[in-house]
Amino acid sequence: MFGLSFLVLLVAGVGWGYLKLGGSIATFSADGISDNRPPDSSNGQNVLVIGSDSRSGDNVKLGGGTGTVGRSDTAFLLHVYGDREHAVAVSIPRDALVDIPACKKPGGEWTAPQHDVMFNGAFSVGETPEGNPACTQNTVEQLSGLRVDHTVVIDFAGFSALTSAVGGVPVCLPKDIYQRDLSPKRPTRGDLIFTKGPQSVSGQRALDYVRLRHGIGDGSDIGRIKRQQAFVASLVKKIKSQGLNPTTLLPLAKSATDAMTVDPGLGSADRLLAFAMSMKNVDLHNTKFVTVPWRYEGARVAIVEPDADALWAALKADRTVDGKDASGKGSGKDEKKDKGPTAPEAPVSGKGIDVAVYNGTTVTGLAARAAELLRSRDFTVTTTATASRQDHATTVVEYGPGLRDEAETTARLFAGARATASDVPGIQVILGSSYAANPSAAPEEPASSGVPSAVADEARSADDDPCANLSYG
Repeated sequence: MFGLSFLVLLVAGVGWGYLKLGGSIATFSADGISDNRPPDSSNGQNVLVIGSDSRSGDNVKLGGGTGTVGRSDTAFLLHVYGDREHAVAVSIPRDALVDIPACKKPGGEWTAPQHDVMFNGAFSVGETPEGNPACTQNTVEQLSGLRVDHTVVIDFAGFSALTSAVGGVPVCLPKDIYQRDLSPKRPTRGDLIFTKGPQSVSGQRALDYVRLRHGIGDGSDIGRIKRQQAFVASLVKKIKSQGLNPTTLLPLAKSATDAMTVDPGLGSADRLLAFAMSMKNVDLHNTKFVTVPWRYEGARVAIVEPDADALWAALKADRTVDGKDASGKGSGKDEKKDKGPTAPEAPVSGKGIDVAVYNGTTVTGLAARAAELLRSRDFTVTTTATASRQDHATTVVEYGPGLRDEAETTARLFAGARATASDVPGIQVILGSSYAANPSAAPEEPASSGVPSAVADEARSADDDPCANLSYG
């Protein structure tokens, strides 16, 4: 299910163009998309792709879970660079702890923001079989600071049909896989499902492959993400090797369009075709797959700052994983060779910014200490108090409508702090234990436009060996 956006959009768009299919593509309502959105600051385009594991309709035959509420085990943000010759898909782990902003439920009411909750909970807000793609889009925009141009939801049934229509996808397993690896509660090992090494999968077997989590590596979702990245790389490679022409695309067109629900901006043949054709020149080696910087936090995953911010900043600047300018405006040379000396960043100034400071830890006097730091940088501190919770691990800067830039300036004073939108007016600094442990840590400078080396070193290209680097742990 992971990473089908390039294939689905290209096949569906070109297929619609060839077939002149009637009717319309399924769309979700844009009413739930937040009004408090990041600016459109990149020359490229951003597509959020969500894999839906709803057990309603045809999906119920494909197994994998219970219940009728739409859930998402897979999501990534695809950035198509301004030159339309490069693309990168950034996976966001389902267990990542994030802040989910206010989201609209089916009845029309808006939820309260949620803090430090699992990322995939955004898709389940409202508890409907279709899920809540608008809420997931709001969450990704708040997390990344990138404006999402389009959102695509792909379901199990469509995924299964599409992999069959393409004639199977080459994959690779690092070991033999048995039924209990797919269903850990099974009392016995069961039958052999996959043999070690390269093979081709389609339909239910393809679905089992991308669902597979246990029995390989450390059994984590991170390991599964790596195999899903390898899967889509292999899928894109196969489609391109067959040629993008009517003979190869016609059998896939209906499967592709049936597989997805899209935002209204892609909800017509003409719009889908135009967007699909904008990606036709992205070659295999320049199609990259990475995961947002992360670390384990108990049974969950924490997003690592400032590395994540540096990754998002690189996408905003249309810098590739290997540091090239892919905005379509420049020469595309390496950033380090291209750029001259960089002027030093101006020190943090809070002139004209009002903040309230709350101690989110059990350390006495922390709010007063932070208030002193803020005043020394010309911030106006309106309040110091104890937060409603004293278990904050990191410092959070919450901001009301229209105050994103001011909040990001404030966050620079606190190492590792993140800015997050709130429905409460003004700016509130909630201090975490990371600040208590090291209040003299150097303020963060704005993220550079280079991808962190830890991310770049783990990047996969669509032309990589499908047997390479298949699991974490």
